Amino acid sequence: MGRTPNTALVRVMAEADWGNGQLARAVNRAGAEAGLTLSHSASTVTYWLRGSLPKKPVRPVVAEALSRRLGRPVSCAELGFVPSDGVAGSGTGEGDDPAATGTRGLADLARKDMDPSRRGVLTAGLYSAALTVPGFGDSGAPPDLAAEEVTAGRTVRIGSGEVATVRTMTQHIAIILDDLGGGHARPMAAAFLTNTVLSWLRADATAAVRRDMQAAASDFVYLTGWMAMYERAHGLGQRYFVQALELARDAQDHLTYCRTLRGMALQAANLRYGRRALEYADSAAEAAPVAGPRLVAFLRGQQAHGAALVKDRRQAFGRLRETEAALARADGRNDAVGGYDQAAYHFHVSHVLYELGDLPGSITALQRSNRVRSPHERQGRVHAHGVLAARQWERGHVEAACATWDRFLDDYTALSTARGDEHFAVLRGHVAAKPRSRVVRTLGERARVVAEQKSAA
Repeated sequence: MGRTPNTALVRVMAEADWGNGQLARAVNRAGAEAGLTLSHSASTVTYWLRGSLPKKPVRPVVAEALSRRLGRPVSCAELGFVPSDGVAGSGTGEGDDPAATGTRGLADLARKDMDPSRRGVLTAGLYSAALTVPGFGDSGAPPDLAAEEVTAGRTVRIGSGEVATVRTMTQHIAIILDDLGGGHARPMAAAFLTNTVLSWLRADATAAVRRDMQAAASDFVYLTGWMAMYERAHGLGQRYFVQALELARDAQDHLTYCRTLRGMALQAANLRYGRRALEYADSAAEAAPVAGPRLVAFLRGQQAHGAALVKDRRQAFGRLRETEAALARADGRNDAVGGYDQAAYHFHVSHVLYELGDLPGSITALQRSNRVRSPHERQGRVHAHGVLAARQWERGHVEAACATWDRFLDDYTALSTARGDEHFAVLRGHVAAKPRSRVVRTLGERARVVAEQKSAA
């Protein structure tokens, strides 16, 4: 008996206006994000259309590739990927649903992230470009702050001291992130979430304390998602961000809700999903009813980047002017988590100019950003120097790029950072491309020593 042709997949591919080869290439790219090495071709898709099922880990990758193309969620069931047992499956494995929320969802996420034996599977989760995020007003009526108690049926009772502890730990983890990198800081964050924060979220408390704890936990979860994003674990980072949104919404914490949406906009921008990046940035700005000038600058800068990604020059430069004006009105205090300053502003200017085709201008803006960057921002400096060196090399300024790569190595040696590793791979590619240049050979010798130090660590 022959297989039944997959008419469901035919319909969705027609809606996407994709041929077999286009779908195969998109699946290969999406699979790489999930840690899968795929080499599908047009003939592979032909087999699927004839009724063969993709391997189980590949099915959600196909759904995600088509979701990104169509700008809406596409399930495995909609694609006809239902095996004989009638269960389509929906993900790539552990913690695969980015929209899974609630304390139980956060507990599962943090416990797996804390466990080294399971972290590899977790970080290979797929980023969903078609994710619908929870709106700030979706939680119904806010909690009644007049209530005397919120009883969870537990023997643990929390107060303002526990809330202060979470906020203090958020500040300390942010400092460790800058000093040592996310490779060291995020496991600490996951352990603190699992062993401390989760039990406090379930503990007895007054309604006011409960909301304060949800707000503090939201900020901490946002930082953990930020670290996962920086470590290129984009699916994991997205799941943390969604958890942070839900906690912020339940706490009626507009600040962290907006800040998290802005983080999601940056993540989408890093992954080159320009339209989605702009949508998240606009949503963050709309969700901020009354924002101080520094938060306004923070949000407008991301809107400018998103507009540049979709080549909306007028909106991009308009948002940059708003960013500059708001930052000029801000006071001298800058938060360790989700802060915004002149270095961040010039970094946004650089991104806007680069996306709109002004490479020399983007280099100048990056140099300004580095000149005003705090000396304590080691991880940020590593990233900025990596971006600057790559653009100087692209411009043909080889000696300037090598000098910037040298400054990159000064900080990179002491950090555990996947994003730094990504820049280091670019550096080594540059070295291999110009073996006859004396300055490049000198850089290559230092890079070789650093690589040996990293492998021995």
